[in-house]
Amino acid sequence: MGLTGSPFPPIADYAFLSNCHTGALVAPDGSVDWLCTPAFDSPSAFGNLLDRGAGSFRFGPYGITQPTARTYVPGTNVLTTTWHTPAGWLLVHDALTMGPRRGNDTVTPHTRPPADDDAEHLLVRTIECLDGAVEVELVCEPAFDYGREPATWVVQDEDGHVADASGGGQTLRLGTGLALGVEGSATRARHVLNKGERAWCALSWAEGLALPADLDDAVQRVKTTIAFWRRWLARARIPDHALRHPLERSALAIKGLTYMPTGATVAALTTSLPETPGGERNWDYRYTWMRDTTFTLQALHYLNLDWEADEFIQFVADVEPVEDGSLQIMYGIDGRRDLTETTRDELSGYEGARPVRIGNGAFDQRQNDVYGAVLDSILLHTARSKRLPRRLWPLVQSQAERALAVWHEPDQGIWEARGAPQHYVSSKLMCWVALDRASRLAGIRDDEALRAQWAEAADDIKSDILAKGVSDLGVLRQHYETDALDASTLLAGMFGFLPGTDERLRNTVAAIDRDLTEHGFVLRYRTDETDDGMSGKEGTFLICSFWLVSALAIVGEMEKATGLMERLLRVASPLGLYAEEFEVERSRHLGNFPQAFSHLALIEAAGRIILADYRAELSL
Repeated sequence: MGLTGSPFPPIADYAFLSNCHTGALVAPDGSVDWLCTPAFDSPSAFGNLLDRGAGSFRFGPYGITQPTARTYVPGTNVLTTTWHTPAGWLLVHDALTMGPRRGNDTVTPHTRPPADDDAEHLLVRTIECLDGAVEVELVCEPAFDYGREPATWVVQDEDGHVADASGGGQTLRLGTGLALGVEGSATRARHVLNKGERAWCALSWAEGLALPADLDDAVQRVKTTIAFWRRWLARARIPDHALRHPLERSALAIKGLTYMPTGATVAALTTSLPETPGGERNWDYRYTWMRDTTFTLQALHYLNLDWEADEFIQFVADVEPVEDGSLQIMYGIDGRRDLTETTRDELSGYEGARPVRIGNGAFDQRQNDVYGAVLDSILLHTARSKRLPRRLWPLVQSQAERALAVWHEPDQGIWEARGAPQHYVSSKLMCWVALDRASRLAGIRDDEALRAQWAEAADDIKSDILAKGVSDLGVLRQHYETDALDASTLLAGMFGFLPGTDERLRNTVAAIDRDLTEHGFVLRYRTDETDDGMSGKEGTFLICSFWLVSALAIVGEMEKATGLMERLLRVASPLGLYAEEFEVERSRHLGNFPQAFSHLALIEAAGRIILADYRAELSL
C-alpha cells in the first residue's frame, strides 16, 4: 500500500520481466501481479494489477512487504530484490528464463527462423539468506481468464513439492523444494532459511509442464538467463556517453516487448492501466501498431540490432491487408486482424479506472498515417541492408497507391480519436512520407516512371499542408479546421518534411514548448480543444516530450533539448522504465507499462543529443 492508502502499487514501482514470448510485472512486495501465459496477449493468470482479487504469486519474507533494494542484474531483464527483516537479510532473483533451443516450440510456435536461445516457458524464483534466520513464504493464487476462474489445485507428488493449478482451460505447474499445502484456490509454503541456505520455486506452462529438477538446476537457469541477456546486449551499439545507461535499459525493454515467434513488438505489456486516474481512457496495448514500425526500425538500426529489425520487417510483410490493399493500424502479435474489443465489468480496474478492456476497438479505424510509417520503415531497412527484398516491393506499391488515394480524405488521426474524422496535419504529413519514401524506393529499383509519379504526388501533399495546415502565426495546426496545437506535428522535423532552419518548423516547436506543456512536459493536445470522443483530462505523454527533445535538437536548440532530456531521465521509474504518460501534479506514471513507444522515442532523442555532442567535439 502506498502513501495514498491505495492497495494498488504505483505503476512505476513495478519491475518488468520478459522471455520474449510473454512478460510479468512484479510489485515491490514481491508479488507477481501481472502474467499472461503463454503469450503477451493471452488471458491473465495473475491479474492483481487490475483487481486485487484477480491472481498473485508472492515469494519473499513472511510479514515484510517493503524491500530494501530492487535492481536489475546489470545488462539483463532479471530482477534482484534485497530484503532486510528483523531477523536477517534475504536476496531474491526473479526471471522468466531463457535457454538453449531444444527442437520446435509447441507452446508458442514460430513463424520466424528460431534462434539459438528461446523461452523455457518458466518463471523461476530463487531466494538466499544472506544473514540471520528468516522465515520465507510462498503464496501462489492464480485466477485464470482475467480473474474469472479461481484455480483448482491438485498435488502431484507424495512429498508435496509439485502441484498443478487448473482453470479457464489452462494448467500451470508449481514446483519447489518447500513443502506445499493447498488452501482453497491458493497453494502456500513457509520455511525458515538460515544464513547461507537457499530455496527455489518455479511456475511452468512448458510442454509437459517441465520444471527445474532441483535447487541447483533452478539457480543455473537464472544464470543462463543472465548470460543470454548480456550476450544479446553485447551485440548492441551503445555509445560511451552519459546516456549509455538509459539507452541500455530502453534496448532491453524493447527486446523484452518483442514476440520472438513472429518478430512483432507489443506496444506495452498491459491492458487498461489508466491514462486518466479513475477514468475511462483505458486501452489494451498488447498488440502491434503499424505506426510503430518506423520508430522501431529507427531504434533497432541505430543500436545495430539488425537481426531484430529484419524479424520485425518480415512480420510486417506477412500481415494480411484489408480489402482495399491497405494495412490495418494494428494487428495481433500472431498477425490476426480481428481485435474486437470487450470489457470485463467484474474487474475493479486499477484504482477504480473502468472499464477494463480486452481487445482494441480502434483496429478497424481509418488512419492515414499508417502508409508513411510502413514505407519509411522499408526505406530505412533497405538503406541499412543495401537491398530491397523482392517480397517487400508489392507492399511498397500497395501502400503508396493507398496513400495516393486517401491523403486528401479526413481520418481519425495518429491518436485514434473516437470523435468525428478530421483533416489532421500529421496524417497528411505521413502520407507525404509514404509517397516520398516510395519514390526513393522506386528509384532504387530503377523504375523512373513510378519514381516521378510518386515524387510529384509527394510535392502536391506538401503544398496542400503548407497552404491549409499552417496558422496565421506560422505554426502547424492540429487539423485544417482549428488553430489548436498537436504534438504530432513535431514529426515534420523528425521525418524531414521541413528542415531545421524553416521558420514554420521553428515556430511550431516553440509554440508546443511554450503552450502545450505542463511544468515542461508535453501534452498530446488539450482535451478541451479536441473532439477525441472521450471525457476527462489526461497526463502529459512521455513520447511527446521525447519528440520535443528531438525537435529542439533539429532546430538547433541544444541547451533546451538537453535540459528537457535531463528532466525526462529524472522521472524514469526506479528501475529505469517508462509508462505512456506522466502526471505532473503527483509526479507519477500513468497508462500502460512499460511502453515501447516511450522507450523508442527516448532512443531517438538520445541519438540526436549524442550526435550533436560528437559533432561539437570534432569542431573543437
